[in-house]
Amino acid sequence: MNTILTKTVSFIFFLCIAFTATSQDIPKYDYLEVIVIQKANNRGKIKRIKVEEQASLVGKQITIKQLEDIERTSDLLNYMNAANWEFVDRQSIVSEENDPVWMSYIFRKKK
Repeated sequence: MNTILTKTVSFIFFLCIAFTATSQDIPKYDYLEVIVIQKANNRGKIKRIKVEEQASLVGKQITIKQLEDIERTSDLLNYMNAANWEFVDRQSIVSEENDPVWMSYIFRKKK
């Protein structure tokens, strides 16, 4: 009888602990893609920036116009850093030696 009571109390205690434990909160992010077009071997000078309308820009302090006016990749990274957007990844596509380089910069910001 004593072991059954001990097991029952232990089980109830375990259930109480399990229900009061909180789960780890997974951070949610907004992601933004910025397309940068520049000439090959042009030391970071941007030919053009293209930003599509994206849901992650709604209600943020940065605008497509401000992004498309940037002239150097270092200025783009500094601007996004100042607006609290974290650089995540960059992918580039080069088709021919003298063709422009298309780069996709991905940034994220906590919601």
